[in-house]
Amino acid sequence: MDFPRAVPLVIFLLVAAVTVLSVFSIERGERVRASAELQRQAQLMVSAVERRAYSNSSFLRAGAALFGAQDEITADLFRQFVSELRLDADYRGAEGIGWAPAISSDQIERFEQQLNRGKIGLAHVQPTLAEQYRQQLVPILYLQPDTLRNRRALGYDMYSEPTRRAAMDQATRTVRPTASGRVTLMQESGNDESGFLIYMPVFDGAGANRSLKGFVYSPFNASQFLDSAAELSTSGQASVRLYDIDGDERLLMAETGGWSAEGETVEREIDLANRPMLLVVQSTRDAALSSLSMITLLFGLAVASLLLVVARLLTQQAQEDSRSLEWFAQQNSIRNSLTRELNHRVKNTLANVLSIVSLTRRRATSLDEFAEGIDNRIRALSATHDLLTQSEWGTTPVRSVISVELAPYTNERDHEVVTEGPEVELAPNDALSLGLAVHELATNAAKFGALSMPGGKVSITWELVNESLARIEWIESNGPKVNLPQKRGFGTDLIEKIVAHELRHPVELEFHPEGVRCTLLVPVREPSEFALRSNRRTATRGH
Repeated sequence: MDFPRAVPLVIFLLVAAVTVLSVFSIERGERVRASAELQRQAQLMVSAVERRAYSNSSFLRAGAALFGAQDEITADLFRQFVSELRLDADYRGAEGIGWAPAISSDQIERFEQQLNRGKIGLAHVQPTLAEQYRQQLVPILYLQPDTLRNRRALGYDMYSEPTRRAAMDQATRTVRPTASGRVTLMQESGNDESGFLIYMPVFDGAGANRSLKGFVYSPFNASQFLDSAAELSTSGQASVRLYDIDGDERLLMAETGGWSAEGETVEREIDLANRPMLLVVQSTRDAALSSLSMITLLFGLAVASLLLVVARLLTQQAQEDSRSLEWFAQQNSIRNSLTRELNHRVKNTLANVLSIVSLTRRRATSLDEFAEGIDNRIRALSATHDLLTQSEWGTTPVRSVISVELAPYTNERDHEVVTEGPEVELAPNDALSLGLAVHELATNAAKFGALSMPGGKVSITWELVNESLARIEWIESNGPKVNLPQKRGFGTDLIEKIVAHELRHPVELEFHPEGVRCTLLVPVREPSEFALRSNRRTATRGH
């Protein structure tokens, strides 16, 4: 519903007419103050960017001094060097520190052997064709921290790319840390985000006899670098753009949030590791009003607010009614789903009871033994539902879920049930979903599969795929021949759709002639994860 706008608009026009004269005189002084503040923010930003660059340069100089004195730069030596630096907050924005030796084309094979030492996948020097610069290559050998993102860059010949090559040549001539122009880092993997690199040459020997050994360098994502510097200086009160100066051309490297097409800006040239760049700072602060103007404006807003409150009360009541109707519709849908599930589970429970009676009758030799067997199995079915109910309040072991669901069949001597796997704790919803799947599989096996005849075997095994995922396999054997169902039943839909949706992983359900096979992937969550979601659901219901 729309708010009544005509009367508030008239009131705001009257307030503007009263306040315009006082605001006009104040604005001149405010512009002077804002300009001075913008100059201060620009100087702070320049200092922050240069601080980042100087910190990185000092690390690279230290690496050049260390590696220049070493006969061979091994992976352990490089890793220890980076860890000893104990990089602090001043190093934020950098992707890490890397080492790239300067080699010739006949040394590529030896380089690739060193690059792939101790690794499963094989990496090669790339790009493979760089005939124009084949006399010297500078491929990346090490890059710490060792992350999947940084591994994308290993083996890349930086000397094959003109912008990087120009920076390395200048660093070699000046023997100083030198930044490249705008490039796209190999870590970006298809993204177009801009970045740059700072190179420090490492020489073997001294004086006229020295030779280039390689480069210790740092790659930077320009946006992250600029954001980290802005956190130290602007405190969100200014937007910043960083440009690379290439001759007379300005190349936009990155910008912080809040930049607008209009607004006063201040430009500052900076020397970023021997590379001229440009910072453009724009204030994001709104023009402040004087106290008298603010009081007048608030008076007008108070009158307009009276009308807004009336409209708000009416629309709020309509929104509350709409939300209530939506909530009732959701509850009705949930109730229908629960009713359908309840009917299905009751049918499955009755089928289990009939199967239990049949199994017990086959092996019972007396009426008392028969009655005792029936009693134990019915209690086991009840315990299954108790366990699933209890799992709503804490983690539940995979073994407990499976054991409770299969309890009616594990003590039978005319068939075999095998469960094996490590201790794995599941979140309440995941344990409930797994219980539903095992319940359906056990019911199907008792009615049609390996648990429906003597000699049948069901094997349930589970293992951890990784710290956050477990694989559970259900395999039936020695049972009756399995035919592919002609029509999908509710149980199959429950496993392949509802359970798979709740577990957020596909379920593989296969009807082999020798027996049903089912593979489930179940998330293994930290308690804090589902506890937090529980709190959110509670908060949502509170609204």
